[in-house]
Amino acid sequence: MLPKRFFPIVAPFLMSVLMVTLMTAVITAVNTGLSDGFVWRWVEAFIVAWPIAFTIIFLSSKHVQRLAQWLCSRD
Repeated sequence: MLPKRFFPIVAPFLMSVLMVTLMTAVITAVNTGLSDGFVWRWVEAFIVAWPIAFTIIFLSSKHVQRLAQWLCSRD
């Protein structure tokens, strides 16, 4: 297990891996089908999308959490 101080990096990392894995697989399948070469096309899409998603989630997660708390603050 990692020390708690790594949570601000590990949480966005895991969220971005999960999100990008599912999104690139679905979008690649919809756009090109599950034909020969699907896995390679999916891997290429993942390689492009993951750094972008990780950066966005890492930089915006606290702001998004604050916005969600504000939106859901009504009893």
